[in-house]
Amino acid sequence: MRIDQVVTGGGDRGETSLADGSRVPKTDVRLAAMGDVDELNAAVGLARCAAESGGAIDAPLAAVQQDLFDLGADLAVPLKEGEVDAERPPLRITAGQAERLTAVATTAAAPQPALSSFVLPGGTELAARLHLARTVCRRAERAVWALHASAPVNPHATVYLNRLSDLLFCLSRTANENGAGDVLWVPGANREG
Repeated sequence: MRIDQVVTGGGDRGETSLADGSRVPKTDVRLAAMGDVDELNAAVGLARCAAESGGAIDAPLAAVQQDLFDLGADLAVPLKEGEVDAERPPLRITAGQAERLTAVATTAAAPQPALSSFVLPGGTELAARLHLARTVCRRAERAVWALHASAPVNPHATVYLNRLSDLLFCLSRTANENGAGDVLWVPGANREG
C-alpha cells in the first residue's frame, strides 16, 4: 500500500470510494460501520497510552489495533452475494483472530472473582479508557450488524467485535487490580425516600 496524497478533494461532493473502486454516499451504512471501527481503533489507542508498554494489557491491544485495520479493510471491500470463504481477499477477518481474543480474555479473567453486580466504568484511568473502548466496540458491532441487514458481511467480523468487547471488559478488570478496584453498581443508591 502506498499513499502519495492525503488531500484529494474526492469526497467534497458527499461521496467516497470503497476499496473496490465503487463510490458510495458518505451517509452509507457501510461507511458508518467503517467509521465506528476506526473510532474503536482510536479508543483502543487511547487506552494503550495509559497501559504499560508491552505489558499484559498493552500487548494484546497492539494486536487488536492491527486486527481492526484488517476489519476496516474487510468492510471496505463489499462481499458479493454468497461469498464468505471462497475467493477471500487477503484482508478478511478470520475465525483465528476471534479465537485469539477468546484465549486472551479467558486468561485475563481467570484470576478475577465472579461479579455480584454490574461494573461501572471507572476505577483506574486505564480501566475507564478500556470501558470507553468497550462501549465504542459495542456500537461498531451494532453498525456492522446494520450493514449486514442490507449487504453480505464476513460473519467473522461480527464475531470478532463481540469477542473484542468481552476482552476489553476483562482487561478493564485487570486494570482494576483484577476486579478488586472495580466500581460496582448499587441499584437505587441515590434514590430518596
